[in-house]
Amino acid sequence: MFNIILDKELREIIGTTKFAVTFGVCAVLILLAFYVGARNYQVSRQEYEAAVAENIQQMEGLTDWGSIDHRIFLPPQPLATLVSGVSNDIGRTVNMQSRGELRTEGSRFNEDPLFAVFRYLDLEYIFAIILSLFAILFGYDAVNGEKERGTLGLTFANPVPRDQYILGKIVGSFVALIVPLMIPILIGCLMLPVLGVPMDMDSWLRLAMVILAGILYFGVFLTLSVFMSTLLQSSSASLMALLVVWIFAVLIIPRTSVLVAGRSVDVPSVDQIDYEKSRFAAQLWNERMTAMQKWMKANYNDDHRQMRDGMRTFSTEQQALQDEKMNTFVEQLNEQRANKSDLRTGVALSLARISPTASFSLAASDLAYTSMELRSSYVESANAYQQEYSAFMQSKNVDYWGRYRRHGGNDDVEEPDPIDTRELPVFSYQQPPISEAIKASLPDLGLLFMFNAIFFSGAFVRFLRYDL
Repeated sequence: MFNIILDKELREIIGTTKFAVTFGVCAVLILLAFYVGARNYQVSRQEYEAAVAENIQQMEGLTDWGSIDHRIFLPPQPLATLVSGVSNDIGRTVNMQSRGELRTEGSRFNEDPLFAVFRYLDLEYIFAIILSLFAILFGYDAVNGEKERGTLGLTFANPVPRDQYILGKIVGSFVALIVPLMIPILIGCLMLPVLGVPMDMDSWLRLAMVILAGILYFGVFLTLSVFMSTLLQSSSASLMALLVVWIFAVLIIPRTSVLVAGRSVDVPSVDQIDYEKSRFAAQLWNERMTAMQKWMKANYNDDHRQMRDGMRTFSTEQQALQDEKMNTFVEQLNEQRANKSDLRTGVALSLARISPTASFSLAASDLAYTSMELRSSYVESANAYQQEYSAFMQSKNVDYWGRYRRHGGNDDVEEPDPIDTRELPVFSYQQPPISEAIKASLPDLGLLFMFNAIFFSGAFVRFLRYDL
């Protein structure tokens, strides 16, 4: 009996004009998302390579390592073509220096504000917006619609078990809708390497997990739609109720969670932090100038070379002491702000996960590694590179101020040869392993599975008591 009901459901859905039209639209959008994503990756890759080449070119011909302006860049992430996450919002460039705090700048949306207004048509958007509506469109009248058309009573004029009927309804609807959608998705996957997106085994596994998360998300709205059709007597009422739920899940809850978290946890702004850093730096400078004046009074003599060398040594010691104090102060400020920011983020994400849309978006961005962890990982890589860069610059006789140290205190030396930029240490950024991505996405994948189980159980139990 289950196979008969399943076959009936497949025929009724696939054979309709509504399915043909909606499937065609969704297929076009999915393929378009893959194509546009691949093209965006090509553009991002060209911009990245051009920026790296320009960075090297502007250093050519220089003879002093202390005068270079070295920058490092975040390479484009392959799966950001399909799940953009925050990859376009964060800064992609870091001006490298031997000491001090590093900051990212030059986000994609900062350079092209138009994309920030309309965003990108990516796979995450299609699942979150289009396919969730697709599920509602075919599930809102799964039970009450048949009752209104009179086919439900005719079906149960035969000895049909209710449990097999509702099970066949849900499984049949899911298979009839999701299996055809896998065709354009698979075609899109094949387009990626053809269009120049480098996909290694790790990237394929990540993409497969993103698609799995999308299927779970699609199932949430499908089972919810069937549950609502058993809960309400009118198909029009269930459609209106589902649209209200969809608006709250997709549009209201995620944004409200950010607003509530922002009101609940006060995080100092970047400008406030910068003001505190500037004030403390000015205080340290005054202390250093006072110490220099005291040293000059205590150690003044007629030997100018000895005086200059001693002052330079003392100044270097004071600079190191000032740097140590400043670094400690900055670390404390940043740690305090990071702790409050993490608390606010935790509150916002916990509230947002009431919505399956938020759970799916978070899981997809974690798996594609375009989540908020991308920026912190990039900054950590830049800080690690800074240590290597600092050691290299010191080996080239460049001091903390970025000035070239000349031996013997003689400024009248022969101009050195042009620097060789190939000697610079190479910055490389590596994504964390997929195991970390899966671990980060498990809570959200678990929530999507739980939503499916709750709505499926609700529809199943409700139909066992449904008034035919």
